Amino acid sequence: MLRIGEFSKLSRVSVRMLRHYDDIGLLKPVEIDSFTGYRYYEVDQLLVIGRITSLKDMGFKLSDIIKILDIYDDRSQLESYLEVRRIELEAIYKQTTYQMMLLDTARNRLRKENNMSYNVSIKTIPERYAATVHMTIPHYEDEGMVWKIMMEETNPLHLVEDDPCLVAASFIDDEYKEKDVELVAWKTVKGRYPDTEHVKFQTLPDVKVASCTIKGGYDQMNDCYAAIFAWINENGFKIAGPMFNIYHISPYETQNPDEYVTEVCYPVE
Repeated sequence: MLRIGEFSKLSRVSVRMLRHYDDIGLLKPVEIDSFTGYRYYEVDQLLVIGRITSLKDMGFKLSDIIKILDIYDDRSQLESYLEVRRIELEAIYKQTTYQMMLLDTARNRLRKENNMSYNVSIKTIPERYAATVHMTIPHYEDEGMVWKIMMEETNPLHLVEDDPCLVAASFIDDEYKEKDVELVAWKTVKGRYPDTEHVKFQTLPDVKVASCTIKGGYDQMNDCYAAIFAWINENGFKIAGPMFNIYHISPYETQNPDEYVTEVCYPVE
């Protein structure tokens, strides 16, 4: 048998932790000297402590490890525990990756902050003939679904793009929606074409807008919206319809977010 100090050295687990394992019933010594209180372990328990350490490294709680050790030799049940933990870690990884992206974006914006400005102007977008798709999508980030439908249904029509060709999305909802977002995607074209299942061709009226063009990723959007809204209030205008984004350079043209060019437009009166 091994005294607790020897077992600690061989297992690379501290004496304090071994005592804690004993207290919670995770790994009990085979014998405790009634006179000295020394704990003694069998050599075979080194295999058990190795399993415990491995499971801890995977992120299992000690309470779960107690249950897992009871079924460790049942491959089917052990596989179930490991699969559940894999799914948990995958979710943590995705969340961490997203949070790291937000942190990197914030740091980059801090570095560029002195050079960032939002120049708002009033302009009129003239009457235009456009292919339009009016849909409700699950979330804002699912906007690509609408453009995919437009592309698939208009490819056989061989559309001739207007010059300039305006590609935009109008957001219809009066408030931010966590789901079921209503929008109209539109693209200006020349000529006349028959409607398809989802694509309707129509003449859109001219509209006066407060406009601001930004270059770079869509993480700037909220700040741009705030700047335009403040400008509208300060200059005596009122919002007169759903806002829309014109995508001058979008992910369709480039995979580099720094190269995106987006014109944010708020109809005003």
